[in-house]
Amino acid sequence: MSYPHMLEPLDLGFTTLKNRVLMGSMHTGLEEEKGGFDKLAAFFAERARGGVGLIVTGGISPNFRGRLAPHSSQLSFPWQVSRHRKITDAVHHEGGKICMQLLHAGRYGYHPFSVSASKIKAPINPFKPSKLSVRQIKGTVKDYASSAKLAQKAGYDGVEVMGSEGYLLNQFLCNRTNKRTDEYGGEIEARAKFPLEVVRAIREVVGPEFIIIFRLSMLDLVEGGNDWQEVVQLAKWLEQAGVTIINTGIGWHEARIPTIATSVPRAAFAFITERMRKEVSVPLVATNRINTPEVAEGILASGQADMVSMARPLLADAEFVNKAARGEGEDINICIGCNQGCLDHTFSLKRATCLVNPFACYETELKLEPTASGKRVAVVGAGPAGMSSACYAAERGFSVTLFEQSDTLGGQFNLASKIPGKEEFKASLDYFRQRLNRLGVEVKLGCCADADTLKAFDHVLLATGVTPRVPKLDGVDHKKVVTYQQVLGGEVEVGQRVALMGAGGIGFDMGEFLSEAHESATLHPKVWLKQWGVDPEYTQGGGLTERDSTAFESARQITLLQRKTTKPGKGLGKTTGWIHRTVLKDRGVTMMSGVEYLKVDDQGLHIHHDGQDKVLEVDHVVLCTGQESNRGLVPELEAAQIPYILVGGAELAAELDAKRAIRQAAEVVASLN
Repeated sequence: MSYPHMLEPLDLGFTTLKNRVLMGSMHTGLEEEKGGFDKLAAFFAERARGGVGLIVTGGISPNFRGRLAPHSSQLSFPWQVSRHRKITDAVHHEGGKICMQLLHAGRYGYHPFSVSASKIKAPINPFKPSKLSVRQIKGTVKDYASSAKLAQKAGYDGVEVMGSEGYLLNQFLCNRTNKRTDEYGGEIEARAKFPLEVVRAIREVVGPEFIIIFRLSMLDLVEGGNDWQEVVQLAKWLEQAGVTIINTGIGWHEARIPTIATSVPRAAFAFITERMRKEVSVPLVATNRINTPEVAEGILASGQADMVSMARPLLADAEFVNKAARGEGEDINICIGCNQGCLDHTFSLKRATCLVNPFACYETELKLEPTASGKRVAVVGAGPAGMSSACYAAERGFSVTLFEQSDTLGGQFNLASKIPGKEEFKASLDYFRQRLNRLGVEVKLGCCADADTLKAFDHVLLATGVTPRVPKLDGVDHKKVVTYQQVLGGEVEVGQRVALMGAGGIGFDMGEFLSEAHESATLHPKVWLKQWGVDPEYTQGGGLTERDSTAFESARQITLLQRKTTKPGKGLGKTTGWIHRTVLKDRGVTMMSGVEYLKVDDQGLHIHHDGQDKVLEVDHVVLCTGQESNRGLVPELEAAQIPYILVGGAELAAELDAKRAIRQAAEVVASLN
């Protein structure tokens, strides 16, 4: 398939972008690491080499109070220019263009020096901000302009002013957080005064031939957010103030509506950019859950936007644009929207990376060096760890054979793809199938490798995965008791009353799978918007409306139990766990902590809870009690004195952790000689 609209140049008047792909801003954590700017240079250079039209950096504060955290990056002094020059030189050397994002955290600043429009604490931050005085506002405007000028001196092609996601400028723009009674509060004209002063001040110091992007919150998705007329007025004022491009911002960080998780339909919010395109003439950028060239092309071809923003998809595959241009879209390593390696890391103050691409943000540290040894590598098991190991080994130049005892590739990815909202895992499976074929890996399905088979290989990697852990419990062999693998594999037909033993990631996945009463809304954007209370007609502030009650229907009566006394789901992903907890709560799933399991019999599951013995009269008890490493081949290999390396779940049977498995595969293969 060709992608003429995505690959079409965009003339900005004083400069031309080579295509319509903008690499959206991502904070990687390298900004604060020792030697991090050298690593950032390599990271951005690889994306520029991969064909991206315009790159935007992670957020850099214009002053100290605007930092995201005490040691976060800011650009305020001439001596800081040289390290940014490393980034811009590297990107320009690869023929790319790059803008620096100017981000003032406002009340999202995780430190006691945070400031905001008003003295109102954010629900996701323990620190209460101080109210900016008029004098401080004027000083902050100057700080923005100064940082933009320094960015220009550092070689950036422009700046993006962050005015969405609930950061400082967004806090001034909305009644939710702006309770001021002076010249910067009240009606929209006053609330917009500060952001517009920032844009005008930047344009004045950088001149006409410098890109200014404004990230405008087009859907606040919070109570007290702006209405559509106010958002349109803001866009028009920004155009008059001299912005080059308006980028779409969706939702505040404190919004209780998912915006970029894997359960969000692809391009679910492109409709709002399309609506704004009728109001202004500057180029507009569509954002959120655009992860394939087909989706990007569809948005641009239909006139919904002038550009598309992809952040995490370019973590997943730096060659995204080049592969699309070569007609190799099926070779793109698709972002599955899991948030595990990127946002979960960022909000835990760790370096960002990517579940499906462990080399992301480790370009200078994790490398696959070519080998001409001609050695043979056997990989046993074709789950995430096995498929990754086989691909990485073939990329290095080894002769690779992949053994899988079942008749399909994928392992745990096959199971994950069946969970409502996790359909993106199918795209990863398609990628691996294509990659294995392209690399010439010999794949043997329905083949149980043994010592006789493996003795002919120079390296043996055991990626045999995990098996469900069966707890010691009276009646665990009762016909009512089944494992999560049996359920997802379609081996049993689960009844209407179900007890789920285990409230970790598997338990919550099973809760969503068994409670889903309709086809997954992830496949139907309009249905999904109704379920989460997003109003495409924008009849109320923030774009909110009442949630569709049909979303709360459950196909079964489900009880989710755990031995731990902590809140069920506490260990789920930092940025996505609340979504899973909300879904099960809405569907009426009963959650119980501090449970002692006694036995299973014809009556059901016997437990001790809150000082009482109870019986849950259920049709089935589904074991979601963790996994054990599948090492059945190990004794045979050791008896035959065949060396092996355990990879993924075979090495460590923790929660289903494809991120760890794929990264370990890369590290193991990189170390082979």
